[in-house]
Amino acid sequence: MAKLKTRKALSKRFKITRTGKVLRRPIGQDHYLSKQSGKARRNKKGWKELGPSEAKTIKKALFS
Repeated sequence: MAKLKTRKALSKRFKITRTGKVLRRPIGQDHYLSKQSGKARRNKKGWKELGPSEAKTIKKALFS
């Protein structure tokens, strides 16, 4: 069986934890931040977990 190749574009956008959770960065944090409240800006820090159906799709696409 041939070696599976990782899709590099997806691997740069998502993280998979040891327990199998798929994490993503929140959207809308690159520019136009002055319009947003401080609470909204703080909530966009860090990584967010994907739902189970989306996580399954991303995992399948990463290593196909």
